[in-house]
Amino acid sequence: MGAFEYVALDKAGKQSKGLLEGDTPKHIRQILRERDLLPVQVTEVNQKESKQQSSFSLRRGVSASDLALVTRQLSTLCQSGMPLEEALLAVSQQNEQPRLKSILLGVRSRVMEGHTLADGLGDFPQAFPELYRATIASGEQSGHLDAVLDRLADYTESRQALRQRVTNALIYPVVLVVMAMGIISFMLAFVVPKVVSVFENTGQELPILTRGLIATSDFLRDHWMALITGLVLILVAIWKLLQQPGPKRRYHRLLLRLPLISRLNRGLNTARFTRTFSILAGSGVPILEAMRISAQVLSNIPMRDAVEEASLRVREGGSISKALAVSRLFPPMTIHLISSGESSGQLEDMLSRAASNQEREIDGLIATMLGILEPLLIVFMGGVVLTIVLAVLLPIFEINNLIR
Repeated sequence: MGAFEYVALDKAGKQSKGLLEGDTPKHIRQILRERDLLPVQVTEVNQKESKQQSSFSLRRGVSASDLALVTRQLSTLCQSGMPLEEALLAVSQQNEQPRLKSILLGVRSRVMEGHTLADGLGDFPQAFPELYRATIASGEQSGHLDAVLDRLADYTESRQALRQRVTNALIYPVVLVVMAMGIISFMLAFVVPKVVSVFENTGQELPILTRGLIATSDFLRDHWMALITGLVLILVAIWKLLQQPGPKRRYHRLLLRLPLISRLNRGLNTARFTRTFSILAGSGVPILEAMRISAQVLSNIPMRDAVEEASLRVREGGSISKALAVSRLFPPMTIHLISSGESSGQLEDMLSRAASNQEREIDGLIATMLGILEPLLIVFMGGVVLTIVLAVLLPIFEINNLIR
């Protein structure tokens, strides 16, 4: 039995869409006719997702928050003793998103055909990343799927929480910058011309600051469309350039050298790597396979290359900590914790502790950066407003001097 999405028409000609389970598309059409619906299109969920994966689509996966919620629900139901196919059905019924619901029913159909849960998830690689599928596979092989699902739920929730903290921290400065640029642009384009036009008819030479302000205002009013178009083209060109392997690698290497950006980028990637490595090692995934998968979650290319090179040294018999220390890209504390875990046989716990340390450090670093950035933005905006006010007041002072 599989999951099928359908488009049908009722007797009044009104279109309806939905999701049904059946053996074949013919079976689904028969069900629709029994409901007095005229089937227009019936598509199996697995085939639809495969077509989207092979073509361009804006829906490239499942959000981290949705994945965390689904994993926690599935973990809770499996730990309560509910059969896996019934748990998948219950989670799909509780989900309000049509695409995610159809994906879960597609996974359920594969499980009911006798395949493993990991195989069912493998039909939807964009929704369930390799880390997720490998962890599920190890849990099924060891016979502890419920425990692994609980561990995976904790992992997805902690990763979503970290991402949410970073996003929330960036909201205020981004809004402040946009508002500041918008207010300054409005003043230069509409307010300043009306104020300084009074002085242009006096016939006296205006101060250089006032003339510069008038020139800037005229330029913005006359070429605002060209400025916006040019800015968009520049951003698109930079984005396309960074999609190329060479420039992208050099850009990521530059990020590891900038003072504050380096610590933030290094910390985020280290926390992501150690947290992923911990969940895989604790779920019974072989160390070399766990390192390979963990390397894929690193967004920084040089750090990803360092982990891949370290896995080769580990394959040859070297220790994980020494292999990672060669690149000098990972924080010393993380290396020491990994070394302690290898020596004591508690690698999973030490990796988890390393991830927690990095996450706390990231929180502190973001708070420090925001504490510096917010006053700087306020000072900058105050300086721009002061410049505009001086440019308007200087001609007034000169007129008063002439009258005296």
